[in-house]
Amino acid sequence: MIWLCYGIMLLVPYLLAGINTSIIVAKVKTGKDIRTMGSGNAGLTNTLRVLGKGAAGIVLLGDVSKAAIAVLLVRAAFRFFGGIDTTDPTSDMTWVEYIAVFMAIVGHCFPIYYGFKGGKGVLAAISAIFVLDWRIACILLGIFIVLVVITRYVSLGSIVASSCFCIASPLFGYFLDHDPAFIANAVIAAFCGGLIVFRHRGNIKRLVTHTEKKLGEKAK
Repeated sequence: MIWLCYGIMLLVPYLLAGINTSIIVAKVKTGKDIRTMGSGNAGLTNTLRVLGKGAAGIVLLGDVSKAAIAVLLVRAAFRFFGGIDTTDPTSDMTWVEYIAVFMAIVGHCFPIYYGFKGGKGVLAAISAIFVLDWRIACILLGIFIVLVVITRYVSLGSIVASSCFCIASPLFGYFLDHDPAFIANAVIAAFCGGLIVFRHRGNIKRLVTHTEKKLGEKAK
């Protein structure tokens, strides 16, 4: 049954997180593909800019729910089919949930349903991390909020917070939880953060050239 658990760990987060709420909402509301509107990104910020707060609220709810549910389903699968508590550091299996988080981000960024063209994975990542470890998630969310409030750049907050995941994971794993899998978790966290930063490469160029749109600015 353990192989079934591993299959669920890889496939369920990818397939569930690959359901892109912003694409669905934009299609229902306008008949258009959100990836051809505004910045072209199939995510919350672009939805807010081109479709307004109502549509963005639905996207927020959908993206938060799918990633969190995906990690919870993986946790439940290992517990009921494999008899393993993936939240217990002494089980040496906490890396399972880190993989689930990573696969949820991959699914959101590269959904099989939409030609592997999805969002940037930020919202899916933070909601999945809340299920993984609420302490780390609160720190990352705090960093994001502070940076966005100060600079009004959502992309900058996303990039910095994602990068901090790579630091917070081994610190919590080693010093607080004494998790023997903290090295593996740190590597997976680096892949998570690295993927999100990579997906923001266009934003990074615009930040450098001071052409990045701030929060509240309408897409042209």
